[in-house]
Amino acid sequence: MALLQNLPQISDPFKGRTVGKRYQAVFLMLLTSTVLVGAFGSRLAQLQLVEGDRNRQLAENNRIRLVPKRPARGALLDRNGKILAGSRLSHSISIWPIALPKSEWPTVTSRLSSILNIPEDEIRGRLEQAGYESIESITIARGISPAQATALAEYGDELKGVRLEAEAVRNYPHGDLAAHILGYTGELTDDQFKARDGQGYRLGDVVGQMGAEAAFESQLRGEWGGQQVEVDSAGRVLRILGDKPAKSGNDVQLTLDLELQKAAEAALGERTGAIVVMDPNNGAILAMASRPTFDPNIFSTRITEDQWAQLQGETHPFLNRALQGFPPASTFKIVTTAAALESGSFSPNTVLSTFPYITVGGIQFWDWNNAGFGPLGFTGAMAMSSDTFFYQVAMRMKEKPLIEMTRRFGFGKMTGIEIPNEESPGLVPDDAWKQKNLGEEWTLGDTINMSIGQGFLQTTPLQVAVMFAIAANGGYQVKPHMLRDNEETKNWQESINLSSVTIDILQRGLREVISNGTAKALNDPSIPPVAGKTGTAEAPPYQSHTWFGAYAPADKPEIVVVSFGEHSGGGGGSIAAPMAKKVLDVYFKKPQAEQTPTATSTPSD
Repeated sequence: MALLQNLPQISDPFKGRTVGKRYQAVFLMLLTSTVLVGAFGSRLAQLQLVEGDRNRQLAENNRIRLVPKRPARGALLDRNGKILAGSRLSHSISIWPIALPKSEWPTVTSRLSSILNIPEDEIRGRLEQAGYESIESITIARGISPAQATALAEYGDELKGVRLEAEAVRNYPHGDLAAHILGYTGELTDDQFKARDGQGYRLGDVVGQMGAEAAFESQLRGEWGGQQVEVDSAGRVLRILGDKPAKSGNDVQLTLDLELQKAAEAALGERTGAIVVMDPNNGAILAMASRPTFDPNIFSTRITEDQWAQLQGETHPFLNRALQGFPPASTFKIVTTAAALESGSFSPNTVLSTFPYITVGGIQFWDWNNAGFGPLGFTGAMAMSSDTFFYQVAMRMKEKPLIEMTRRFGFGKMTGIEIPNEESPGLVPDDAWKQKNLGEEWTLGDTINMSIGQGFLQTTPLQVAVMFAIAANGGYQVKPHMLRDNEETKNWQESINLSSVTIDILQRGLREVISNGTAKALNDPSIPPVAGKTGTAEAPPYQSHTWFGAYAPADKPEIVVVSFGEHSGGGGGSIAAPMAKKVLDVYFKKPQAEQTPTATSTPSD
């Protein structure tokens, strides 16, 4: 009889959990007709040290096998304790290399290949990597179907050294919701296994591969346990000699709010883009949505070639667009205003005439409405998003103060969020960058383009959220974070040393955008007053990108929302602003029937 037909008792993989115990009432399936006998011995260490001589004597006619016990992975919870990622019962197939001579394994691997639909070379490769004398089991398949389990039982006599095991696998109860920030789990690759040598990982271990699953792997993973069992030469379990319980991983509570995450995902719909929702006072990420997306549950079993091909498609569903760089368009006029005032190039009371276009070096730089807006000050220019106003500011100020202020706002570097491998630093271009990459000198036209968030400048939606937080909280840069108990980060603020006059003009200008400017659709008395800024970035030959950033309440901000539509066409006020409004409606508990309707096509910057 094979090991497949004589399974030792396996303890509950969910035992010892502190949160999410609704899953612990799971009973493990046993495929056995023999009742295991014998009492539990002492711990594995005691067996090896105190009873080592006796066990070596037993091994002359029998074999001592170590049966690993996989720990239950900790859950990912939202800020209110709701489960975002947990575990469910499944079954896996493992093989015990030392159970058979090397010459007998080809028959077993051939049969396993046909039943499990796994290339035989892959199974043999796992055997060879572990070594044919290895006493540790190697997991070769997960998510075994009932039909496969039946077939394995039918061929049990041919499958010595093969074991069907119950195990807890990752489960995402909300499907693709928050997939990019939660991430997914998967088996260690060969390179990852080598890199984690000495950290207690085994071949076939499942680890976090992206997002929070990867960022908090050390807290979530738990510690392996095991049983030391005595088996005869045919692989039958005679008795259990000792047991070391597996230690479950810790639950990790995130800053995410499940209801706000649902609102952000619904607001994006099927549109390519991203939404970031953040606390402007401490950088806590309340929601982060990106489209297209994927369902992380597909990685809990063996992924098919078709599924993998779809994930690698031209829409790039793996890409977290909230952490990728795009031209920020007119939202960047916050930085241009700060640079103009802080550099002393302009007084707070400056008024400039605006025009349909301005000509520089024979090139016409047009205002977005192709008409201009007459005389405007800084707050009015922010409200109407006048391009020709900011062109003139850039022409007088030149590039140095603008580039310096851009970096003071945190652009061009990582934000500090716990998933740096998935984050782009963006790009703050300057003369050195342009000469190195394009072989050309910086021009006045480059400064003009940068002043309205166009040209070579690249910023991520998360960085733009940090920019709005600086305006909202009175001039302090915050560090975005996902871990709710990250005390070091959530209490971290750093002043970027803006004057009170500059802060006042920024806040009044952003409020006027809503009350009398390009985003009047958000001037809704059913929610607290909102301050914000629209943006529309040209992206020829494709449709434009659209942006909107906001914070509320305007006088005492609690929430920042940045919405971004990639190649969405239209304007920031008509496309991106209604997306942000839907999130604000949920945050401020506006009744569902009264929430923001579908966006109109009203032109706006």
